[in-house]
Amino acid sequence: MEQQPATDPRDDDPRACAAADPRAAIETVFRLESPRVIAAVARVVRDVGLAEELAQDALVSALEQWPRDGVPANPGAWLTATAKHRAVDLVRRRETYARKLAEIGRDLETAVPFEEPAAPDDIDDDLLRLVFTACHPVLSADARIALTLRLLGGLTTAEIARAFLVPESTVAQRIVRAKRTLATRNIAFEVPYGPDREARLGSVLDVIYLIFNEGYAATAGDDLLRPALCEDALRLARQLAALMPKEPEVHALAALLELQASRTAARVDPDGTPVLLKDQNRRRWNRMLIARGVTALARAEATATGAPGPYALQAAIAACHAHAYTYEETDWPTIATLYGLLAARTRSAVVELNRAVAVSMAQGPAPALEIVDALAAEPALRDYHLLPSVRGDLLLRLGRPAEARAQFARAAELTANERERHLLLRRAEEAGDEAGG
Repeated sequence: MEQQPATDPRDDDPRACAAADPRAAIETVFRLESPRVIAAVARVVRDVGLAEELAQDALVSALEQWPRDGVPANPGAWLTATAKHRAVDLVRRRETYARKLAEIGRDLETAVPFEEPAAPDDIDDDLLRLVFTACHPVLSADARIALTLRLLGGLTTAEIARAFLVPESTVAQRIVRAKRTLATRNIAFEVPYGPDREARLGSVLDVIYLIFNEGYAATAGDDLLRPALCEDALRLARQLAALMPKEPEVHALAALLELQASRTAARVDPDGTPVLLKDQNRRRWNRMLIARGVTALARAEATATGAPGPYALQAAIAACHAHAYTYEETDWPTIATLYGLLAARTRSAVVELNRAVAVSMAQGPAPALEIVDALAAEPALRDYHLLPSVRGDLLLRLGRPAEARAQFARAAELTANERERHLLLRRAEEAGDEAGG
């Protein structure tokens, strides 16, 4: 296990941190607590955009009062109560106060007083509503990701733009449009139940997984990894698992991310060059994260009542890799079988490509090449750099280096990530040398 950095006991005490740098401490507290504050206020105003504004108002109040009066014993409750009071005042100032009062009923009348800590159960319920609202299928995938990172991840617009290598104005527009869509479409601030919940939960899990994947293998830019995105997604997955303890796919996603994240330190060398799975130093794999992943997978299996879902199957595949202390010990037949089940469940061309890799290790490159060649006509893989990359690897193992070189060169042309491009060009050069020899 990698050595963990020592912690300062003041790190867990915002009042101690505030003594050194009040503004930084307050902003840190707000970043951690803002999802719960926004969620609690959104239950009152039924508008996530307005709720975010009121939460920001509470932050301004904290910046004014805490350096003077000291950080309260429960900073999150203080922020929540302040924002809720502002929400109540806003509703009362509106001409439609009577109608609003009828809609929110007891929630408005029992708004948490300024000095009292918020009820944890209520906050958790509100947070769950916020998760489902931010990931509502009525929004585009890009909008869901941006809004989720903004409201639940606590990231600024600039941070989201930097993470996904898009202009800040683009992210700002996505967030504004997402809030407007939720408001104009009268999307209920609620946790759905029954079939609707199952359908919506898939959207929530997919958004968190997309955020993690962008951090784990960046689609573009100079770096393969963006650890901050992985950490945000992992935190969201853990939070969701705590809020929905009886949902097997929620635990399965948490297990998958824990297990994938455990390999992060070994995936690049000191200069940032990607390290292939077979060449990774497995002593650098984080055994604590692996243990967490195995535990989460056990919870998923214990709560499941039917066939395993797609995230449970992916987590089981990741667990197979985690249990192998050397590349040679990997249980490739089991992994190939799991990928077969996953491909049948998802009908995904990318999953089928991954199955081909597992088949190549379990049965040899020839049957795997047949699978890959059958995928060549798939529209979803037409510009997917990993298709020619996998094909090049199989051709190289079959003793056809000249053809492999062309495939690696094609893959290098398709990727937008500079680190992957350098790796693929190097493999093309090595295949060319072998062909020349």
